[in-house]
Amino acid sequence: MTRAVLRGFSVRLLRVIGCAAILPLGIQCVSSARAADNCTGYDAGVLQSADTIDLGHGMKQTTMRWHSILFSNDSIYNMVTGECSFVVLQTPDNKVQYQGFCARHDKDGETQSIAIRLPPGADKIEWKSTGGTGKYAGKQDSGWAQNALTDGKMGVVKWGGDCH
Repeated sequence: MTRAVLRGFSVRLLRVIGCAAILPLGIQCVSSARAADNCTGYDAGVLQSADTIDLGHGMKQTTMRWHSILFSNDSIYNMVTGECSFVVLQTPDNKVQYQGFCARHDKDGETQSIAIRLPPGADKIEWKSTGGTGKYAGKQDSGWAQNALTDGKMGVVKWGGDCH
């Protein structure tokens, strides 16, 4: 089902979708860490569902759901797992943007959520903490994510940010 849904998309859109899908932590895609980053890691994700509506004249909207797990050696987000849902919009000028949310939990049952966003035409995803329980409560962390590897069904995203 997924292959049929994704057929006809540009390579750029498939890469963006792959990156978005792997952004369960609201991680942004970047090839190297920024100087201000005090948390970094990887997000591995698997596409669960994708539903595309072709509105004509080059306008497409895709609703996606991904399962992901975060890996980090320098943050509280190591081994946090959950699901991300987002909507991808491809405009007639072939620009892609999306917005969504990720909700995750850790081995202790504490929860964490983020908002993810790719502005129109941007190469990097933005993420921001939106809530959580236990050690994630009151977090105002934010950052970026960048696609490291994707095949349309699975992907790995490198992320970083400012985690207090």
